[in-house]
Amino acid sequence: MESFSSWALIVMASLAALAFLSKLFPFKFHQLKFPPGPKPWPIIGNLNLKGSHPPKSLHILAQKYGPIMQLKFGSFPVVVASSAEMAKEFLKTHDHVFASRPKSAAGKYLSYNHHNITWAPAGPYWRQGRKIFLSELFNTKRLESYQYIRVEEMRAFLSRLCTLSGKPVVLKDHLFRFTLSSMSRIILSKKYVSDESKHETSIVRPEEFQEMIEELFLLNGVFNIGDWIPWLNFLDLQGYVKRMKALKKKFDLFLDHVFNEHKKKMEGVKDFVPMDMVDILLQLANDPNIDVKLTYDGIKALTQDLLAGGVDTSVTIMEWAMAELLKQPPLIKKATEELDRVIGREKWVEEKDIPELPYIEAIVKETMRKHPVAGLLVPHLALEDCDVVGYKIQKGTRVFINTWSIGRDPSLWDAPEEFCPDRFLGKAIDVKGQNFELLPFGSGRRMCPGYNHGLKVVSTTLANMLHGFYCKLPDNMNCEDLSMDEIYGFATALKFPLIAVMEPRLPLHLY
Repeated sequence: MESFSSWALIVMASLAALAFLSKLFPFKFHQLKFPPGPKPWPIIGNLNLKGSHPPKSLHILAQKYGPIMQLKFGSFPVVVASSAEMAKEFLKTHDHVFASRPKSAAGKYLSYNHHNITWAPAGPYWRQGRKIFLSELFNTKRLESYQYIRVEEMRAFLSRLCTLSGKPVVLKDHLFRFTLSSMSRIILSKKYVSDESKHETSIVRPEEFQEMIEELFLLNGVFNIGDWIPWLNFLDLQGYVKRMKALKKKFDLFLDHVFNEHKKKMEGVKDFVPMDMVDILLQLANDPNIDVKLTYDGIKALTQDLLAGGVDTSVTIMEWAMAELLKQPPLIKKATEELDRVIGREKWVEEKDIPELPYIEAIVKETMRKHPVAGLLVPHLALEDCDVVGYKIQKGTRVFINTWSIGRDPSLWDAPEEFCPDRFLGKAIDVKGQNFELLPFGSGRRMCPGYNHGLKVVSTTLANMLHGFYCKLPDNMNCEDLSMDEIYGFATALKFPLIAVMEPRLPLHLY
């Protein structure tokens, strides 16, 4: 009995000591609450609340639960950041904790087992891939060396539009062919995608490749049930995995053909000088000093990343910009007045002219605010437990940054539903990841490494379309008839492709 009393005294003394110490040194993380959010259902969690347009559905939920909220999608906790302040917490303050990616069917089947920059988990391979993109592929000197390609393809694009003067054109198709031709020459040296007989290396027609890229972006952005409820994965309830496997086969055929040609070109050549981005990647694969061996699948994944990212995102932004401008013709007048004043009517806009065209830059920024290509940034993965503004975020939590919602925050933007480029005039807000109210390319460690190239293409192309053509809707359409409905995917595009009539406004010899 005496022994029991002694133990009881020791336990009570220990508890008292712990209580005292906890006052002096609070065990903060265990006292934290999870972010607020709706109560999950069994098995599906809150998947029923994501809707057909997840950024919009989550935006509505954030009005109730706040700029940081927690849901459960199937088996996994999900945190959604819907304000610039919360985006900064995840992408800057705690960037090192949230720098990874969750595993997904898209990452497995469409990115060669998570070997591209987008889906690769944080670690040595991803760090090396990002370093290759920044130092080898998208450095200033290399981007400048490809300028002549961008200029040649731009002129060809403008000439094609001129030949279609007065006729309704599906603008997206022409923008796609232009950006694809430019990126093909920069990444692959040749137009492997062409319907012109003079290109013997062509193995797929542009419209087929456009379908492949659009399917790639759609499938990368879907909410695949198997990703969220793993024990249902084998059923492929939505048929997405079947489509992913079929699309992978098409990309394999295309990329195998491209790489075989490139390897033949390099065989037996001493001191080979790379001519394009694939040459650089193949050289690096044979470099014994590289930190992490680049596999064949790795090169495929990185090449696909370059092609898809360089084409579809740029096209999406430009189509949205033209749709918004055609909806408000006075904005086109304001843009062309600036172009006539700064550039004049005897030449085309060049990349070096863009800093002198603040209204064109404002149009691009306003398009990215109202119509971010990625309405939800690619999900981040918490690598460890973390305290974010007093809330408990558990290791393994998926984090979405809702850029669509941030672009509609009335505390940041006056009349956020209106398209008003003037809001950016005289404002030092850029799109390079330091202003968290505008994150079209993300921010921090997982920011898109090709944003500089994308900005050059988008700004110069948009400026030249406005400079070179009177743009209007077909005769049977009014501004009010132009639908601005969105279709959600990895890139949030116009639901109904924009049809426009383009007529030359510069001297014909320029075309």
